[in-house]
Amino acid sequence: MSRRTKIIATIGPASESEPILRDLIRAGMDVARLGTAHSTLEENAERLTTIRRIAAEEGRTVGILVDLQGPKVRAANFGDDPVEFVEGASVQLRIGHLQSRAAVIEVDYEAFFRDVEPGGRMSIGDGRVILQMADREGDRISSTVLHGGVLSGRPGLHIPADRLSLSAPTPEDLRAVEFFLGYEVDMIALSFVRSADDVDRLGTDPHPHGPLVVTKIETAAALTDLSGIIEKSGAVMVARGDLGNECGIESLPVLQKQIIRQCIALGRPAITATQMFESMIGNPEPTRAEVSDVANAIWDGSSAVMLSGETAVGADPVKVVATMSRVAQHADEHFDHHGWSAELAESRLTDVADPNTSITDAMTVAAARAVDELGIRTIVCVSGSGFTVRSMARFRPSARILGYSADKRTVRQLSLSWGTEPFHLPEDGDVDLRVAEALDLARGQAGVEVGELVAVLVGTNPTSRATNELRLERIPEPS
Repeated sequence: MSRRTKIIATIGPASESEPILRDLIRAGMDVARLGTAHSTLEENAERLTTIRRIAAEEGRTVGILVDLQGPKVRAANFGDDPVEFVEGASVQLRIGHLQSRAAVIEVDYEAFFRDVEPGGRMSIGDGRVILQMADREGDRISSTVLHGGVLSGRPGLHIPADRLSLSAPTPEDLRAVEFFLGYEVDMIALSFVRSADDVDRLGTDPHPHGPLVVTKIETAAALTDLSGIIEKSGAVMVARGDLGNECGIESLPVLQKQIIRQCIALGRPAITATQMFESMIGNPEPTRAEVSDVANAIWDGSSAVMLSGETAVGADPVKVVATMSRVAQHADEHFDHHGWSAELAESRLTDVADPNTSITDAMTVAAARAVDELGIRTIVCVSGSGFTVRSMARFRPSARILGYSADKRTVRQLSLSWGTEPFHLPEDGDVDLRVAEALDLARGQAGVEVGELVAVLVGTNPTSRATNELRLERIPEPS
């Protein structure tokens, strides 16, 4: 069985060259993440264009996720070389944007002194370094290193969301969105979401006419409006760095499961992120604990796992992706498909208030049963927006999921969906013609054998979100 869980790899200085990008795609990168915090819009646009060209040359569908910086407080750049902080050392914190070093960290945020709590702790770089702050003295705060580590680039400083003056999306975020809409970007990640209203303020058209919006759950406030946020989102990211700072690391495993479970219930892909293979930034192999963490995230129901610094600045980005692919595939092979599907069907997730959703829910439940009872090995989903495919993917069927859409942006957005092999469907007319074309492509592109019985999910109206037809068809002979 091929790998079903998708891999998101962050592109940075270590991975932006054409040879490395090509090798990342070959190693298993499904989605490329472009961060706006460490690169200019123009640099990321060049990366986006290059990735799409190489993916086309390789015959692969690779989605592009632009991650907005949001109201993130960051240190000024540490320069080209990583800086080590030793436990017990003294460090000064001051406002600035020029350069940070071991003795003085400049914070690129004018309201820093107003928003931090004097005498509190400061977590930097997702907890890689923790400082004990003293009271403010003039234009700086003295602090002592409680937990030492290595920092590089422009790491984030965690200020609790309830103290932070900034809100999401920021004016810089909105400018970035407007810029990348011109490139028909596939996905946009919104940082530091506190409520569903933050998602509305992004102002983009619903996908696939606009980018699929990935909301990052990384504040305690977001947990109080979690269902509303997920409903407004195209996908959700469990951003464990700041979420752990806000809620305590002991809460993370339970929160991760709860967030993913709600995403599954509402048919949204869930991404688990932060320090998945952190040790591979400098080491050739992940730790045993990291491998277990990735496997458990997959068994929790993650649609995708994300690599950050491991591929952006790590020593060997290609090896990281190849290793993640092996670990994810092994976890996928031991996934309890039958137990998961049965539990999901029994939970009666159908939303009777939305006729489109309720009809699609009923059809995907029926398809999941057909897979189990008839031993079907392939599900062909024909969808305009990708809604049908994502609804089917949440059942985690043992069968292959072939996702066909006439919308090329939908095809790229499906690169994030668990177990989905996305393909472009040139035919966008009558339902019978669309199904016939999909079955022909399943044979020619996906290698489904002639005569194999497959399940076909399709909507009779290509402009509707409802999937109201389930067919059992056999793959035809070439015409």
